[in-house]
Amino acid sequence: MFSTFSASSSGSAAKNLTRLSVAGGIAATALLLLAGPASAHVSVQPQGPAAKGGYATINFKVPNERDNASTTKLEVNFPTDHPLASVMPQPVPGWKIDVTKSKLAKPLEMHGNTITEAVSKVTWTADGGKIGPGQFQQFPLSVGQLPEDADQLVFKAIQTYDNKDVVRWIEEPKEGAAEPESPAPVLKLTAATGDEHGGTADQAGAETASDHDDTKTASAADDTKAETASADSSDTTARVLGIVGIAVGVAGVAFGVLAGRRRTA
Repeated sequence: MFSTFSASSSGSAAKNLTRLSVAGGIAATALLLLAGPASAHVSVQPQGPAAKGGYATINFKVPNERDNASTTKLEVNFPTDHPLASVMPQPVPGWKIDVTKSKLAKPLEMHGNTITEAVSKVTWTADGGKIGPGQFQQFPLSVGQLPEDADQLVFKAIQTYDNKDVVRWIEEPKEGAAEPESPAPVLKLTAATGDEHGGTADQAGAETASDHDDTKTASAADDTKAETASADSSDTTARVLGIVGIAVGVAGVAFGVLAGRRRTA
């Protein structure tokens, strides 16, 4: 009886463990399926810093979130509150690029020139290329001049599939809030670097102070060279006088010897 009860108990425990394992696997798979689409959205990242007041190269990364369709079109709308006068796309093999410009309500001043229009949208359309399931594509742009009075730029993007599905990545993320279901790409801006496109007064002052220090260093080096030259000149004079003194002494001794020989004779 005891043996039979033990075997029955072991079998029940094994079945329970198997059921728990299966249930755990199903739950984990469900979580992955739910998390997958939320993270696979269009994003924008700079190559290097995207400094305020400067220029940057940025990439729009477009993942394909469909298992049965390919991405064939991407539209990126540019912010109107901080227009960018210079937008240059890098050619992408297999994709046609269209740049749309719009008239500005308030002209921009850039490098002494008045800019009356700016890029409002860039569209990439598949022309022999596509983004298939499980793939992504990057679309590079050179942009500027980045605003000096903003910490970020929000780009609203529209992704189109070859099965006519359209995903609008246009919801602006809010600080401290959960990520929206369809977040818009956000470019974070960094502090000005101090180059010709975004210098600061403090950095200019630091450069002036550095130039002044370099001048002082050069002046001190010149003084050191002069002192060294003067010391070398003094040493040379002392050596010459010493040699002359020795020569005069030798001549005096020789004269004394000759005079003594004449007296003896």
